[in-house]
Amino acid sequence: MSSGDHHASSSGGRVLAVGPLPPWLQAVVDKHDPLVLPGGAEREAFLAEHAASVHVAVTTSFTGVGSELMAALPNLRAVINFGTGCDSTDLAQAERRGIGVSNTPDVLTDCVADTAVALLLDALRGFAAADRYVRQGRWETEGPFRLTRKVGGTRVGILGLGRIGRAVAARLEPFGCRIAYHNRRRVADVGYPYYDSPVALAEAVDVLVVAVTGGPETARLVDRSVLTALGPDGYLVNVSRGSVIDEEALVELLATGGLAGAGLDVYTNEPHVPERLRELDNVMLLPHVGSGTVETRKAMSDIAAANLEQFLKDGTLLNPVVEPAETN
Repeated sequence: MSSGDHHASSSGGRVLAVGPLPPWLQAVVDKHDPLVLPGGAEREAFLAEHAASVHVAVTTSFTGVGSELMAALPNLRAVINFGTGCDSTDLAQAERRGIGVSNTPDVLTDCVADTAVALLLDALRGFAAADRYVRQGRWETEGPFRLTRKVGGTRVGILGLGRIGRAVAARLEPFGCRIAYHNRRRVADVGYPYYDSPVALAEAVDVLVVAVTGGPETARLVDRSVLTALGPDGYLVNVSRGSVIDEEALVELLATGGLAGAGLDVYTNEPHVPERLRELDNVMLLPHVGSGTVETRKAMSDIAAANLEQFLKDGTLLNPVVEPAETN
């Protein structure tokens, strides 16, 4: 590709960067002389001038290409998404218009599963709270830290036995945890007990690990009835999306003894975390760092970059969540 063609896609359109991108991906995007979507008051004038020339948008799961932006890009043909979840991008509109959407699956499985296990360990054992107890000088003045719950032998329910759910289960088996699960469909090649609803699973376990994909289909899947079924001795771990949980009900039950504890990496309105939740000592709160290792983010960047290059070359995607329309 000659330098004069660097910004052209297979049909002559521009690449648009939407939101901050990780450095490895940004370096590849920069080769294509991208447009960069501004925020605030400048956005309207920018779109009036450039919207028609944009054929490819590159974004992250955090930012996405929402309904309004997608509608403002009349010739958009592909959204390259850094991340597995695409719930911040309007997939329904993309499908209607034949706009391809790609993601970066598989490579973040191990790190997210590690995070789920860490959150489960902390929810039961209270290590982060115990660390605060020492730092605040309370061990000296108040004596021994409260007793916590043993992890071995715990009944763990996994909501969503996909790649991440299975990796979590594999890590917990050596602890002696007893695994059960709920999925849209029963998984053929596992021996774990299957429960036919989230409520039935929650009733049967001590810890519920949420590992489903985000999006409209799973919004508030873990509602008040599921949390209530988990009960005052139950724990919730969420490495999925904040939208999957009824956050208001979760905060209320944690604050009033309706749940024993939780480990959370995701929230409904990130980066906002409800103040009431931040004040609770029976919750471990992480700032959405499930896949946040150098190795994983680099691998995710490589996949997103490969999807971009492939689309610019021939109009296809390597990891389509929504297939691009055929263009002749």
